[in-house]
Amino acid sequence: MELDQLELKNVEPSKETIPYRTALIGWSLQAIEAADKLNRPFVVVGPPEFESYAAKHEISFVGWEFDRLNERSDHLYQQLKEMDVELAVPLYEECVEWAGALNARFREEPRLFNRSLLLRDKGMMKRKAQIAGIKVGIFEEARDKVDVEHFLKRVNEALFNSDEDVYDPIHVKPLDKAGSVGHLAIRAVDEIEQLEDRDFPLLMESHLDGQEFSCEAFIHDGKIQFLNITEYIRLGYSNFVPASPSLEEKRPLIHKAIEQLIDAFEIKYGVIHPEYFIMPDGTLHFGEVASRVPGGHIFDLIERAYGFSAYEAQILCSDPNTPQEELDAFFPQSTEVEGYAGCFMVHPNVDYVKELEIPEELEEHPYFEKHDLFTPPQGKVAERVGFGNHYGTIFFYGRDSEEIRDLLKMYENYDFFR
Repeated sequence: MELDQLELKNVEPSKETIPYRTALIGWSLQAIEAADKLNRPFVVVGPPEFESYAAKHEISFVGWEFDRLNERSDHLYQQLKEMDVELAVPLYEECVEWAGALNARFREEPRLFNRSLLLRDKGMMKRKAQIAGIKVGIFEEARDKVDVEHFLKRVNEALFNSDEDVYDPIHVKPLDKAGSVGHLAIRAVDEIEQLEDRDFPLLMESHLDGQEFSCEAFIHDGKIQFLNITEYIRLGYSNFVPASPSLEEKRPLIHKAIEQLIDAFEIKYGVIHPEYFIMPDGTLHFGEVASRVPGGHIFDLIERAYGFSAYEAQILCSDPNTPQEELDAFFPQSTEVEGYAGCFMVHPNVDYVKELEIPEELEEHPYFEKHDLFTPPQGKVAERVGFGNHYGTIFFYGRDSEEIRDLLKMYENYDFFR
């Protein structure tokens, strides 16, 4: 939806609705619409460049730069408190610790900030999971290229891979970035040279050779209110909701694992987006967990498959004052669905786009719903960061999970941009 189409009721705090505001930390039109639909007074704390748009559409707004700390940080809390804000909801990765810091002040629970840091530092979250008895791969933190080389060799020695030509890969990633940003697979010593000094410190992990998937758990008072399982077709490109029957049959095992994670990380409210691997022996290994809106349009797919707004669900579950009766009425009582919602994000395989082509057979397929592909301005393709910078998404919906899977795989390498 374009900003010009956004219609808000612009609800002000009142005793007839809720006597306090919710601060949406970040920027998301879907989250803004969700708060408005729930009849909840809200203010957006977002990047300063959105201030003019917010003013145009009469959205309460506080500009904030999330990537730097300064002496005015306490001023943000004071400003929001004066606006009757009592709840902060993080919308993307860089906002998680800010929401944690604010909620710690609003609720007078200092540990909330520490928990938010735990959800931002991949090394810390791995150690916490391991201490709690959750299965994880081998991991260490690296401060320079020498550490990476030592880790690569030690892992492969343990796997009896003495010949560098048959090394298993290790994975390196920043400690505090979202998803795949900065994620590299290192398969040989000479590949370590692609790392730069600015990339350190970073997390190193052994490769887990299993099926990767994610969960979206909506939590209130430490209890799972609704659990979605998202099946990945190609990480960072394509997925569908809910998972296929073969993965869904693991739901009892997955549900138990999420409860263990909630207890270990002392999570009480909000939404979490953990990623796991199902190993060949059927056991689960923990990958990582986020506490914000997931990527890959997963919230949109949840709404298409289950019929409720995941953005509204996040706001409701983030608020300790939400009555259990309201949550029971909001979420479906069953995870059974009539169809599967899937999508894949399209990345140009060229540096300069001359034309966009959508195959006729794709648009005529009964499972095809819509696309929002677009050509970049002046045709120049921006440098890709992680799994981001895609130039649109194609959405499907249908009753057969295998058909959805086949479609996502079929068009995975199609050159839409030429």
